[in-house]
Amino acid sequence: MIQTQNDTLPTGDYLCFDYGSVRIGLALGNTLLGTSKPLTTLANQSGTPDWTKIDQAVSEWRPTGLVVGIPLTLDGEAQAITPHAQGFQRKLKKRYKLPVFSADERYSSMDAQRELQKMRARGQHGKTQHADVDKLAAALILERWFANNAFGDEQA
Repeated sequence: MIQTQNDTLPTGDYLCFDYGSVRIGLALGNTLLGTSKPLTTLANQSGTPDWTKIDQAVSEWRPTGLVVGIPLTLDGEAQAITPHAQGFQRKLKKRYKLPVFSADERYSSMDAQRELQKMRARGQHGKTQHADVDKLAAALILERWFANNAFGDEQA
């Protein structure tokens, strides 16, 4: 289930994961600003995420919570990868003892690809790599999650 509107969500920094079967995009954002920035892309080998790098990111950024993009069909139904993303979400919660939220990640990769194309057209970005799409998708997922939970500009 995707979590939305909740008045008890703590403000602060959040790490967001765009879960994929090969790569996991990672972004950091802040509820007060309602913005995020792409950080990196992590390997996900045979369903085993790079826990060492996730541990490092959690230690470095000390987030208030974590957000996982849950892949759904255009109709909002589960896909074959959905249970894997949900399992990853449960592992994050158990491992870090932080609040972990799910977010609808539909269209995030397509939107990230479009944004990277615009950046290339303005000369702001070189050749697009899959890793670029994944970490930018994580940033977009997080900003949408902030907006859906009344963080950022909607709070002012």
